This record gives sequence, structure tokens and C-alpha cells, in this order.
Amino acid sequence: MSTSAASTSGAAGRYASAIFDLGRETNALESLETDFTALNTMISDNADLSRLVSSPAYSRDDQKKAMSAIMSKAGSSDLTSRFVNLMVSKGRLSELPGAILGFTEMLADHRGETVAEVTSAAPLTDAQRDKLAANLKSSFGKDVKIDASVDPSLLGGLIVKVGSKMIDSSLKAKLSGLQLAMKTS
Repeated sequence: MSTSAASTSGAAGRYASAIFDLGRETNALESLETDFTALNTMISDNADLSRLVSSPAYSRDDQKKAMSAIMSKAGSSDLTSRFVNLMVSKGRLSELPGAILGFTEMLADHRGETVAEVTSAAPLTDAQRDKLAANLKSSFGKDVKIDASVDPSLLGGLIVKVGSKMIDSSLKAKLSGLQLAMKTS
């Protein structure tokens, strides 16, 4: 069992721990990371795939066919494909995003890094990612891997989560605070 203290718990945490340990034993951590990064991006960027993963309305057979086709088209490794198919066959496909997050956290911990979940109103440029990673490294004393997502409703700014710490500098949060202050005045 992995010794990492990943924040992912429940079934997703158990799947993450199992695939991390198997990846470490078979020297496949790099290929798993590549596959999971691509898969996570596809799930985030495609509403239909996101629904397929999260909705219990789809049969396991439909999920298996769709995920097998996606994994094949993406050129995923055999280990990644078997892992996803196992989750489908156990009725746990909805846990896949959490398992990917848990795996990412364990891998970062294994490398002596920490993961920062960053949500921004628009995609971050490489320069912005590098500057943010450098600032977070100086704050936390570890290399920081940025797990970025986009939420246009933030209007501007960032929400950064590292472990149990969260920094919300989004325009949406500032406007909500201003609105609250105006109501109490």
C-alpha cells in the first residue's frame, strides 16, 4: 500500500493507491501520468464524455465500449486501458476523476512535489504557470505541479488550492464580498 497521504478518500482513493502502487512496481508511472493527464483533459473539455463518466444512466456496456474507443484513439497504454475498464466493470467510472487526482497527488509526493489545483477565468499561459509555480515554491518550499482548470464564471483572478489551504483572489469572490458589505451597511 502506498504511504502517501493523498487527500482523495473512499473508492477513488483506493483505486488511486492501487494504480500508483502497480505503476511503481512496473516502472510505468511516467506513462500513467501522461495517459491520465490526457484523459483528465478530455473529461474536462468534453461535456458528453464528462456525462458518460459521471452519469449512472449509461449502461456499463455502453461505458466500456465508449471508454475503450477513447483509450484506443488516445493511444493509452495497456495498463491505463485495463485500469479504466476495471473501473467500468466495477461500476466505479464516476470515481475516475477522483482516482486521477489521487494518483497525481501521490506521484507529486513521490517526487517531492506538491500539487496546486488552480482555477482561472481563462487558460493560463506558460509564463503565468511558471511564475505561479515559482511563487508557490517559495511559499511552500517544494516544487509545485499546477493542475489547472478553467471556470469562466470567476470573471478574473485565480482560486489556488494546495492541500487544505485555499486562496481565492477571483473577481467573483471580491464582488460577492462587496455585495455582502453593501447589504450590511
